[in-house]
Amino acid sequence: MLKIISFKICPFVQRVTALLDTKNIPYEIDYIQLNNKPSWFLEISPHGQVPVLITDSGLPLFESDAIVEYLEEAYPPLNPALSPEQRAINRAWSYLASKHYLTQCSAQRSSDEATLRSRSQALNTAFQTIEDKLGNTRFFNGDTISTVDIAWLPLLHRAAIIEQNSGYDFLSDYPKLKAWQRTLMATGIPQASVSQDFEQVFSNFYLSEDTCLGHRNQAVHNTPSTPCASKHCC
Repeated sequence: MLKIISFKICPFVQRVTALLDTKNIPYEIDYIQLNNKPSWFLEISPHGQVPVLITDSGLPLFESDAIVEYLEEAYPPLNPALSPEQRAINRAWSYLASKHYLTQCSAQRSSDEATLRSRSQALNTAFQTIEDKLGNTRFFNGDTISTVDIAWLPLLHRAAIIEQNSGYDFLSDYPKLKAWQRTLMATGIPQASVSQDFEQVFSNFYLSEDTCLGHRNQAVHNTPSTPCASKHCC
């Protein structure tokens, strides 16, 4: 059986586990702490990063882009009818998502409103770019989920958690992106592709007392009135 080496709140890991869950490929998962990486992990991960996928033959694969390509090649692809050109386009749109995972992580850890707005600028540019590309279909390529949907899923899942807990909506200016977020959340894949305590671990780090979003979270839960859901408030 495939095995994933993971850090619980890593978006790059979730991209891989979400694809595995969508393809109904069984796998085991081992969690490590990035601040105390075991020696055996450093031996199989050249950069010391997750995810690492260990294949059925025992070969460790690293880098989420490479792992996703392996899963598309070694198992039935999500969209077998796509042309080589369309598959290449899908990889490009997927890359636009994955290269902004750490951008979102940084924004979520902002200590104040000014920093949050500043760190969100690059994220907003990416959101506007995909907003302009999205059509009126349920998923990126139509009515069937694709690798592009899977790549954007970690960003949209985390934005949903932030909005639910703090009232801050990264996607408030992007109606098509919001609709896409609702569609992906309704599949259950975001929830299934993370650990049972994911939201708690995520909140402990990104909604802590030393973050701007954590202050908003406290205000939401201490104030009986409905919080402002716009990122332009406050």
